[in-house]
Amino acid sequence: MFWLNALINLILPPRCIKCGKILNEHNGLCSDCFNQIQFISAPYCARCGRPFLNESGLKSGKKQLCGQCLKQKRPLFTLQRSAFVYNDESKNIILDFKFRDKTASAETLANLLFTAGHDIWEEKPDLLIPVPLHRMRLLHRRYNQSALLVKYLAQKSDIAADYMSLIRRQNTIPQVQLSGNARRHNLKKAFAVRFPQNLKGKNVVLIDDVETTGSTLNECAHVLKKAGVRKIYALTLARTEI
Repeated sequence: MFWLNALINLILPPRCIKCGKILNEHNGLCSDCFNQIQFISAPYCARCGRPFLNESGLKSGKKQLCGQCLKQKRPLFTLQRSAFVYNDESKNIILDFKFRDKTASAETLANLLFTAGHDIWEEKPDLLIPVPLHRMRLLHRRYNQSALLVKYLAQKSDIAADYMSLIRRQNTIPQVQLSGNARRHNLKKAFAVRFPQNLKGKNVVLIDDVETTGSTLNECAHVLKKAGVRKIYALTLARTEI
């Protein structure tokens, strides 16, 4: 096996998933690209994971909520976390993975997700659930990027993956083409739970690539709650700075 891996690396050497530079190890990002990405680290909102851009006035070591979370009386999510900020330095990693068949990036990206979700794993969730694609979009794209992330996350976390219970029943307009209220309206009744008996009383982690307005995650969470899910966590590769 050692010699086989050595031969594969000689023919197809590991490359940085951002710039394509040949790497000595399968760590996925060269040092230059790693330093360009704005990874999300403390201080951030203790519930939604939104980074605090202005750190003045924050008490070191104290778990604090952002303004939006302070207003929520019954939050949908127990915790939300993201690995890095979605900006000019990171967006092509997401777009390549999502739309340009760069599925070899999945394991590296799942490793980043696993690190970002460290306090979610401490909660001992029962299931990992990818945000689903409609069957027509899946047929066109040939893979669900969120399901690929779940595959590797399940291996690293030793948490079961559920690919079947949450489904997308409407082939809606891609969210990237919409904004604000249009995104929320676009997703009404787009998702459904097919096997509620598999989810009742469970604590689940929703996995997606990017959180922008949160409309997709919120709509998924609503139908999961109706199906009897106890706690819902959300873990995404990236989130916008807003």
